[in-house]
Amino acid sequence: MNFLTGAGAALVLHEGGHLTFDVIFDAQPRLEGVQFGPFPFFAVTHRSGLSPRREFTISSAGFWVQEGTDEWLLNPDRCGSGLRACEGAWFSKGMLAFNVLNSVGYALVAFAKAGPSERDTRGMADSIDVDERAIGALVLTPALLDAYRYVNPTARWAAWTSRLVKAGSVLLVLKQTSSSRR
Repeated sequence: MNFLTGAGAALVLHEGGHLTFDVIFDAQPRLEGVQFGPFPFFAVTHRSGLSPRREFTISSAGFWVQEGTDEWLLNPDRCGSGLRACEGAWFSKGMLAFNVLNSVGYALVAFAKAGPSERDTRGMADSIDVDERAIGALVLTPALLDAYRYVNPTARWAAWTSRLVKAGSVLLVLKQTSSSRR
């Protein structure tokens, strides 16, 4: 049960990242029903007409929260031999599992350019005028590295590579944007 509660908490944190910037940018967030094939679910969306940088920030914020949370979860100071060896850390393991699997899912959808138009990877790609598959790779890489870090907590190369990719994703907010797709 703690594992599922941790996964649920990670979902709330992911959506909370989006909502935080929705509020900061007065983007008027709202829930909207969407379809992904035969599966109905919801998306947190916001008004249109935001600047590309604000759109990129809001679309990215859920991943930024996930990535920051993963850094905290995988910090060797939390559990000397790594999260995997921590007895009874099912809540934390559930959070990490959600974050990794959520990123993998988003990346696969980005590679296929499928799913609802409200998907985070599409918002990121459109706002900085890049192919959505590049954003898929940007989301997938740290997720796979963090999964590797879970299994191999002493792999410093994986930790630093993951951190560099995560920092790069935040720095994309500075990328010169265009409004050619709007």
